[in-house]
Amino acid sequence: MELQRLLSYTRKAVDDYSMINSGDKIAVGISGGKDSLTLLYALHGLRRFYPNNFEIEAVTVNAGIEGMDFSPISRLCDELDVNYTVIDTDIYDIVYNIRRESNPCALCAKLRKGAFNKKAAELGCNKIAYAHHKDDVIETFMMSLLLEGRVHTFSPVTYLERSGLTLIRPLIYVNEADVIGFRNKYNLPVVKNLCPADGETRREYAKNLIKSLNKDLPGTHDRIFTAILNGTFDGWDERIAHKHTRT
Repeated sequence: MELQRLLSYTRKAVDDYSMINSGDKIAVGISGGKDSLTLLYALHGLRRFYPNNFEIEAVTVNAGIEGMDFSPISRLCDELDVNYTVIDTDIYDIVYNIRRESNPCALCAKLRKGAFNKKAAELGCNKIAYAHHKDDVIETFMMSLLLEGRVHTFSPVTYLERSGLTLIRPLIYVNEADVIGFRNKYNLPVVKNLCPADGETRREYAKNLIKSLNKDLPGTHDRIFTAILNGTFDGWDERIAHKHTRT
């Protein structure tokens, strides 16, 4: 995927859901994976021409897994002239050695979000950005349906009352396949995830299930996303209201 196409998808999401206002300072969550690095490129490129002026801060929560090296991301941020902060934590030790969690992902995610939100506030940010793409939207819908018995997925924009931050997801119109293409084309410095639970989560199960359904019934992937766009999910109906105010 070309950078221009990425910026087009990103701007559409930002416009459709009024994600960015003038004066915003956005902390971009950087895990080191392809998704978060693509988001960094997208927001860095968007701010060059977007009518609403905004700033970005790149932030990584280092869970303390031995062997994780974020120096390639630091060099990328230097090239992009984006301030980069790494938060060193003992999350891995807490989850795996002290608590010995049977479901480590839930506690790990909670602790990482807490550390990220705290640092974002310290940096003077009023918004945070996650790199969830279209496939994540659909997989979350499937997990909620099959595992929780409810029809739900996360919102494009979410106000976090406890922290006072607003969470935005600018990549919701981007397919994961396009993210992979972007990573390959621009040789993104992806940092390998050394977490022992990586690739063994329920999300991975949902991902494989959707792939299977899409193989048997071509177009299933896009039809699910269209149903979400046209439904009454929390936050997603804001796209309709926003469009009406523009016409």
